[in-house]
Amino acid sequence: MAAGGNGAAGGGVDTKAAFAQIYKTLKEELLADPAFEFTAESHHWIDRMVDYNVLGGKCNRGLSVVDSYKLLKGADVLGEDEMFLACTLGWCIEWLQAFFLVLDDIMDDSHTRRGQPCWFRVPQVGFIAVNDGIILRNHISRILRRHFKGKPYYADLLDLFNEVEFKTASGQLLDLITTHEGEKDLTKYNITVHQRIVQYKTAYYSFYLPVACALLLAGENLDNYGAVENILVEMGTYFQVQDDYLDCYGDPEFIGKIGTDIEDYKCSWLVVQALERADESQKCILFENYGKKDPACVAKVKNLYKELKLEAVFEDYESESYKKLIADIEAQPSIAVQNVLKSFLHKIYKRQK
Repeated sequence: MAAGGNGAAGGGVDTKAAFAQIYKTLKEELLADPAFEFTAESHHWIDRMVDYNVLGGKCNRGLSVVDSYKLLKGADVLGEDEMFLACTLGWCIEWLQAFFLVLDDIMDDSHTRRGQPCWFRVPQVGFIAVNDGIILRNHISRILRRHFKGKPYYADLLDLFNEVEFKTASGQLLDLITTHEGEKDLTKYNITVHQRIVQYKTAYYSFYLPVACALLLAGENLDNYGAVENILVEMGTYFQVQDDYLDCYGDPEFIGKIGTDIEDYKCSWLVVQALERADESQKCILFENYGKKDPACVAKVKNLYKELKLEAVFEDYESESYKKLIADIEAQPSIAVQNVLKSFLHKIYKRQK
């Protein structure tokens, strides 16, 4: 099917509805890929596997490609072809996310994801999920080739996805060896380590990648947008700090999950702040109780966070980050780019979930 898709993406159609429709088109194309002769069984497997892993999230990353592209173009409505291509790049990011999550869940030995069992926990799946992850990553290359080959920015798109995938996998490595390697050792945890993990593991693919896709689609050269990359990576760091905070202080009813960072021995922003502020006896409490499943241990850690007034520390961090980000954004020469960056920031500033 030619880029331009299926009519549903045109004119004033609600972005979410158009986005959902384009997913169906992309999946059908992958299931009819002439490069592989599907058996009925493998066809059914891929169909189910893609639905299970690519769908079910909020699609924030994917939809923000479309929103960013509209802001860059200064247009409320996109032409059908433009809408199709923007949504397609958005779905490529959702596919990338699915690839990471399928493999992450195996590495972390997780049980649930997005309110259902992790893919590898589904009966009959098991470690076939490793190969499914590889297939999801390859789907991105297939989609990009079908819809963008021949565009002047095709090589830049491939490069961008490869670069971001490498950064994310390297961030994951850092997280795994810092958090899981051998004996639990809190002395390894500090703000630099936390920042490096977050920057590479989350910020690039969640914040920089959607905007970079929109910039390429708008015909821009990413080499001219180093400052924008830095701002988005900082925003991604701020987002993760909020996540760490909400894991402990958010309302589980409202955020939709019960926080387990303390039990899981995560290199969370809160524990890093606590380590910086604690005296020797308080450090002992942390060393003895952090990373234990026992609710009494978790309560002792939370109590220490309270003693150290980490809620106030977070509020200071939040307002300082916001001021700095706004100043950096307003230093950008392009008003359209400023609008894109501000729209990202306002979606996340003082969020509760």
